[in-house]
Amino acid sequence: MRRSPHLALLGVGLSGALALGATPAPAAAEPSATAPPGIVVVDGMTQPVFSLTDAIEERVYVETTVDTDRDGLRDRVAIDISRPRETATEGFKVPVVFEHSPYRKDVWYDVPYPSVLVDELPQNGLTRHSGLRSTGGQVQRAGAKANLPGSLDDYYVPRGYAVVLGQSVGTGDSDGCPTSGDHAETLGTRAVVDWLNGRAKAYDTNGAAVAADWTTGAVGMTGVSYNGTLPNQVAATGVPGLRTIVPVAAISSWYDYYRANGLVVAPGTYQGEDVDVLARFTAGRARAQGRCANEIAELTARQDRVTGDYSKFWADRDHLDARKVRASVLVVHGLNDWNVKTEHFAGWWDELTRHRVPRRIWLHQGGHGGPGNTASVTLPDGRTWTWKQTENRWFDYWLWDVRNGVMDEPTAVVQREDRVYTTYPNWPDPGARAVPLRLAATDATTGTLTSGKPPKAKVEQSFVDEGRTLHPDALVAEPDVASPNRLAYRSPTLTRDVRISGRPEMRLRMAVDNKPDANLTAYLVDYGPAGSAVAPTVVTRGWLDPQNRRDPSRTEPLRQGKLYDLRWTLEPKDHIFPAGHRIGLVAFSSDQEYTLLPPGGTRLRVAPHHSELRLPVVGGRTALAF
Repeated sequence: MRRSPHLALLGVGLSGALALGATPAPAAAEPSATAPPGIVVVDGMTQPVFSLTDAIEERVYVETTVDTDRDGLRDRVAIDISRPRETATEGFKVPVVFEHSPYRKDVWYDVPYPSVLVDELPQNGLTRHSGLRSTGGQVQRAGAKANLPGSLDDYYVPRGYAVVLGQSVGTGDSDGCPTSGDHAETLGTRAVVDWLNGRAKAYDTNGAAVAADWTTGAVGMTGVSYNGTLPNQVAATGVPGLRTIVPVAAISSWYDYYRANGLVVAPGTYQGEDVDVLARFTAGRARAQGRCANEIAELTARQDRVTGDYSKFWADRDHLDARKVRASVLVVHGLNDWNVKTEHFAGWWDELTRHRVPRRIWLHQGGHGGPGNTASVTLPDGRTWTWKQTENRWFDYWLWDVRNGVMDEPTAVVQREDRVYTTYPNWPDPGARAVPLRLAATDATTGTLTSGKPPKAKVEQSFVDEGRTLHPDALVAEPDVASPNRLAYRSPTLTRDVRISGRPEMRLRMAVDNKPDANLTAYLVDYGPAGSAVAPTVVTRGWLDPQNRRDPSRTEPLRQGKLYDLRWTLEPKDHIFPAGHRIGLVAFSSDQEYTLLPPGGTRLRVAPHHSELRLPVVGGRTALAF
């Protein structure tokens, strides 16, 4: 454990002689009138003892190392600082909670989106240009994605922290042009950490140089969505001084945000959005149509909505390499987040684990966002903490060096389907094992999932793409009724609960009979008891471009009518299928909520006897009880 050089200031002269990490008598929560400045710790948490009303508020412009608008000058990013007045009057140095954002002001709320209704899939070779041929003028609003400034300063300044709220390069009051997730955006954010540690320059509103002589240099970054993505990006650079990050609903690879295994796949509820659309939204109308128009046009050209392939453009926006990470990480994500899909936390978590980064994970049953401040977990020792208390204790441990035992607690907190939070030793559950469920069919229209031997009959099945007109809900419903537009397979009724933890994997032998290519979609579904009115629950999803069957970075043409063995993972999940329910798999082509939507008519053919679904079942094969 690193020890702060300012520990002599902490808990000294307080009424009750408070020791760090100890649990004082209640009277110790109040400092004496003559006590020197210092934080107060109760039950391992800093307490609100500093005046927010008297806090010092200042605007600073930090000079970065990038020139995103190519005007020959280094971009400066605007940051707003709130800190206890004692940092000026008593020489009291404090750590920093830092949230950077592209959403602070002047976003373009009605930025136009390209239509996802296309005359042909662009990878079919019929529309070889970067702009899609539209059959409709679809325009959407991205305003709901903005994570407006919250209450970080209200909460943490009274607890002895400075709070820094920054504005990303190319947005708000900062210089430059938005670059949507690349190295320039990362360096533009990292510059703030460098300045807080004396390695960069900054200026006040009058142009005078400003030093961050009020801070210890210990920085923790946090935020939700894009604001949580920037901490991941900066941590991957290994910048000194960044002690910890708390990324909530955060992206780790921008390819996985806008693509999936070679397909153009949208973030949930933002059909048609792409890197350039996001750049225009964050830049604001005037900047996007003015001084940054050329830079954003370059994003449009390079993002490639034709092949969907992974490329250098996406590699520049891939932040999954944790080799340089020095900061600890508290990962927070919703298990039902279809905006920033679950692969983002899982892929990042895998990398953090591989490189032994100090880490914890908190997974909830919600969608895009955090668990809510009052969400609570009871630890094995009987103590109960809310999410906000957990975050508070995490920052105290890593930024104030409060020895509160937070790193001795279970690694994983997962909210179960009944909304109760449960602790686990790790994620995915160490007891999870891949269990194959074979696709079985005795006729051309219906199918089952079985862990035993498949039927001797080797029938082939087919379906026709009508994703433009059929919503996935309709394709998932009534799995016992034959449909010409999807194939459905279900297990027998489960005799006990079955938990999966990790990435389901799809292995499908498939042909496209009448087109050069097709969208391919698979849904894992939790079906209620036979004959019940329980609505099916989509557990997870996954998509694949069959032309990218070997590698997301390489398009390989298909021979029409030839069967190919395709393999891809669905989005990671932790889910319990209750006893009495059935595990379902639904395969179809275009996904109205996520993929490009060509006219119907593409015919896909499946050989189920050479196909299987592999589930990460906790307890392995013996736990899968039919």
